[in-house]
Amino acid sequence: MMKFIFFNLFLIPLCFLNNWMILISSIFMFIFFIMNLVFFKEFFSCFSYMFMSDILSLSLIFLTFFILILMMLASYKISFTMMNYNFLLVLIFLMFFLLLSFSTDNIFLFYIFFESSLIPTLLLIFGWGYQPERLSSGFYLLFYTLFGSLPLLFTIFYMYYSCHSSFYNLVSLDYNFYLYLGLILAFLIKMPMIFFHFWLPKAHVEAPISGSMILAGILLKLGGYGLMRVMNFMNGSYIFNNMFFICLSLYGMMMIGFICLYQFDMKSLIAYSSVSHMSLVICGIFSLNYLGMLGSLILMIGHGLCSSGLFCLANMIYERSNSRSFYFNKGMITVMPTLSMFWFLFCANNMASPMSLNLLGEILIINSLMSWSSWSFIFLFFGSFLSCCYSIYLYSNTQHGYLYSGLKNFFSINVREYVLLILHFFPLNFLILKIDIFLIWL
Repeated sequence: MMKFIFFNLFLIPLCFLNNWMILISSIFMFIFFIMNLVFFKEFFSCFSYMFMSDILSLSLIFLTFFILILMMLASYKISFTMMNYNFLLVLIFLMFFLLLSFSTDNIFLFYIFFESSLIPTLLLIFGWGYQPERLSSGFYLLFYTLFGSLPLLFTIFYMYYSCHSSFYNLVSLDYNFYLYLGLILAFLIKMPMIFFHFWLPKAHVEAPISGSMILAGILLKLGGYGLMRVMNFMNGSYIFNNMFFICLSLYGMMMIGFICLYQFDMKSLIAYSSVSHMSLVICGIFSLNYLGMLGSLILMIGHGLCSSGLFCLANMIYERSNSRSFYFNKGMITVMPTLSMFWFLFCANNMASPMSLNLLGEILIINSLMSWSSWSFIFLFFGSFLSCCYSIYLYSNTQHGYLYSGLKNFFSINVREYVLLILHFFPLNFLILKIDIFLIWL
């Protein structure tokens, strides 16, 4: 574990030498990490003291590295042409905190790194956001997260006082409703659950493309990862309360689908669709069966790639038209037909089309929820149908209609942007051929 930490720290001086060295070094770090770990294991494998990994944590570590490399590629104007070393420094620290969050087996250390990842994210929004409203959106993100974090910290202290350990596999105590709520509230806000989701659309709309990619791709998954770890050591204590959160998330998935159809901002619609998908992940985790947990992991990885790709597409149009509104961005198929193909592919994946990880994850979670209660099919039907509706709404509004006559100096897509989209698309649609990697978890 120490060699990865020191490798990450040694990337910092490279920020001041050559920006391309950061990207190349990160890619080598990603490859080196894969080659030096045995992926096929269903147990915790030790990196060093208090740093371990299994299929769940390794999957999200790989996703973290992959998304961060793509963030550097997507933020070309910031990180390469403007020679902005501070931006790369923030990304390195973000990668550092996320790596430690997913690889620790101590819930107190996980809490520290979980909260530490908030600081680089805020710096991304405050430093490279688009509008003055980025300050209020950053405060929303900060205070919503901190609202659930204090009960979690008190609960961790109580757990350590009661059983003298904060390791995931050594925690054993009698739970009550307050301990149960304290353990899960911070993660539900981070995902986010319906009624705690107001920070997410604001943060996405005001964040730069790199901020949107890391929020949708990784930071929402921290909540799901924390819930999976917590549910493993709660051992069925006070679990009948899960029913309330499953019902609330099913209702939220349906209502957010209707809200998406009212949006006129591309990034806002994609952000609300993330809330809808994360509601399904919450249902899968709280159902506490094998299919639900497995489907939640697969859907988190699929959603991280798909929503990150959609934000990249929205940013490509924004860089050319200087607007994210549906009213100004119409008829793009006439000027960028190849990009229109990628819009169609990613919108189809967003509605869980065949061959995508989203489809497999949703099928597993739907089976899990139907075994929990057959009445859940009403909300699942509306949620899946509305997912199809707002994905078609997003595609048709941007690609069809009359091209806005005020667009001038419109430049076409370059090779870097094609590579960025292809690197999102291939893992999303071809990892399903090697899905047995995830099946050995649990």
